[in-house]
Amino acid sequence: MTPIQLLWTSGLSLLMYAGSAFSQTVVVLNSRDATVSILNQKNGELIRTQPVGKEPHHLYPTPDNKQLIVANAQSDDLVFLDPLTGEELRRVKNISDPYHLGFSPDGKWLVVNSLRLDRVDIYQIEKENFKLIKRVATSKMPSHMAFSADSKLVYITAQGSDELNVIDLQTQTLLWKIPIGETPAGIWRTPEGLLLAGIMASDYVAVIDPIKRSVIKKIQTGKGAHALRGAGDGKRVYVSNREADTISVVDMQSLEKLYDLPAPGGPDCMEVTADGKQLWVTSRWAKKLTVIDTIERKVLTQYPVGRSPHGVYFHNRAAWK
Repeated sequence: MTPIQLLWTSGLSLLMYAGSAFSQTVVVLNSRDATVSILNQKNGELIRTQPVGKEPHHLYPTPDNKQLIVANAQSDDLVFLDPLTGEELRRVKNISDPYHLGFSPDGKWLVVNSLRLDRVDIYQIEKENFKLIKRVATSKMPSHMAFSADSKLVYITAQGSDELNVIDLQTQTLLWKIPIGETPAGIWRTPEGLLLAGIMASDYVAVIDPIKRSVIKKIQTGKGAHALRGAGDGKRVYVSNREADTISVVDMQSLEKLYDLPAPGGPDCMEVTADGKQLWVTSRWAKKLTVIDTIERKVLTQYPVGRSPHGVYFHNRAAWK
């Protein structure tokens, strides 16, 4: 091997190592500390803690997965992070009360829930510039969201009014709303187009048929049913039960609970490893990040993070389905 070939091969090896290391980075939002914890997914080592903004609750990757957006509800801004390293890339100010956010499946619309202001803001992004298209008044405390498969509708849970709000993204108007249960939070769309909503003040997931515009079933999961995250196989969804300290596994076809996983400390947001064998959960009341073995159905370990950890993300994850 010539010196040039050796140099090229060594450089390639270093790049591959760096890429592998960065793919193991975990980003955790510490809502009460106004910080982000960056951990090594391989061993849970804390790489660094960095300030990000007041009340970071939720995060969402850009459609190209090249940037990770952190919504700071009290700072009224969005921070864009490198999803591989967690380093800040840029900040967009004057985004009022961004509590929860998400892109429509076609990438055309960015929807931001303003929980304290009882409205939903709809944006389009043009060459990294945010263009506010419409502010839509909603029921009290718009919380989480899910989109229709064709990107025409966004479904919003309203914690303060116990309702589901449905917004037409093409006309930016509120189409209809229905009561679905006391203090609804996380929401998920099944492959068949039904909606699953965690009813936080109770112990079940409401199954909503958007065609019939009604709740057609209640799936008993656990007290404080809150957030939902697909297992990555398009068949199962995880439901965090904050007061029960469990994660329920629900079959999206039978609409039945299969079993529970232990999740101490008030489980909230979740991420799934690419192989589906581990579930990483923010333990809201314990200042911990909990790692669960989904095969053995047991807690593997807990890593310390900041106060009131909420959103969690890592690049090396299962598909969002």
